[in-house]
Amino acid sequence: MTALTRRLLLALAALLLTAAPVAAGGPAPLILVSIDGFRADYIGRGITPTLAALAEEGAWATEGMRPSFPSNTLPNHYTLVTGLRPDHHGITDNTLFDAARPGVKFSMGARDQVEDRFWWDGGEPVWVTAERAGMKTATTFWPGSEAAVRGVRPTTWFPYDEALSAFDRVDRLLGWLDLPEAERPGFMTLYFEAVDTQGHRFGPDSPELNQALRGVDAALARLVAGLKARGLYDRINLVVVADHGMAGTSPERVVFVDDITPLDSFTVVTMGWTASLIPRTPQAEAALVGKHPHFECWRKGEMPARLGYGTHPRIPPIICLSQTGWVVTTRARYAERPMTRVGGSHGADPHDPAMRALFIARGPGLRPGSRLPVFDNVSVYPLVMTLLGLTAQPNDGDPAATAAALR
Repeated sequence: MTALTRRLLLALAALLLTAAPVAAGGPAPLILVSIDGFRADYIGRGITPTLAALAEEGAWATEGMRPSFPSNTLPNHYTLVTGLRPDHHGITDNTLFDAARPGVKFSMGARDQVEDRFWWDGGEPVWVTAERAGMKTATTFWPGSEAAVRGVRPTTWFPYDEALSAFDRVDRLLGWLDLPEAERPGFMTLYFEAVDTQGHRFGPDSPELNQALRGVDAALARLVAGLKARGLYDRINLVVVADHGMAGTSPERVVFVDDITPLDSFTVVTMGWTASLIPRTPQAEAALVGKHPHFECWRKGEMPARLGYGTHPRIPPIICLSQTGWVVTTRARYAERPMTRVGGSHGADPHDPAMRALFIARGPGLRPGSRLPVFDNVSVYPLVMTLLGLTAQPNDGDPAATAAALR
């Protein structure tokens, strides 16, 4: 075989691959990617060329996307795929209690609870609606996808495994696209946690954070290259989001709730930039509610309207929100886990620009070069459902917020 013949055959193969149907008469497949903790302005650092190219080619919220309250991981990941605020879907924070399960604590590390639909059934995520409509779905580590939500699981899903490398996660997804057409998913997810992890450990301005940015961009470059090699880059909708941003912490910015009321007068549910408490006495409640140096506490039914939070039964009676950068904790907790260096966190007011999250979308359903103003992340869901040709469930999103992104 001559070199010319070989090149002709390769060109013909590429043409046939490009012409091959991705889905039989249906909408373009969609890949939803989460880069946990990718603050919107990180893209301006010039070290994520793949993301920058996707942003230039597709739809991009140039100033970022506003998370829901609280600006933490589990609540916002579930908001992105249900279009419901945490106050409505029930994953009201990373740690939960529910009166229907006395003595049981839901947390990110509690495997038995993460896989229990009880906690997740307050919302219907994209993959459940898709599966019911006959579309195969496949998820990699998206919060909620490890449970049979409303009795339905993705066709393919995996328990969270931080040890699985970013490249291996990408290769797994590309393998789904190599399946026979009848088995190929129409909706897929990826999840990367390294940016959030390094942001917490070393802070948003650290070399370690920048190295994590380079790593996740390399993984996305691998994804783009794999799509191009399969003739699918222009035939699949790719939506890249983050759950929240990140801001710096310091051992010099810590406040203690038990300086206001004795430690035995309340029960801690969560601590951090958002703290949730159960007062044990009317006196403790009265002492907690109000403004304090660097944080403020409210009764759950009296929270500011801008936060869209305070009605769900799982929300504790008292919610405190700190000034960005200040950690709310107790002296006992701090003694157990002292802050010894500058780091980073989230959970601050979603209206703080430091909490804004990445949003980029590119593909046949998206308008090239479209630019979106800051919008609430509840509006990602109706966009995704439109791109998938699925009927959205009742949600808090505004289709008009992302309408300019659609062709």
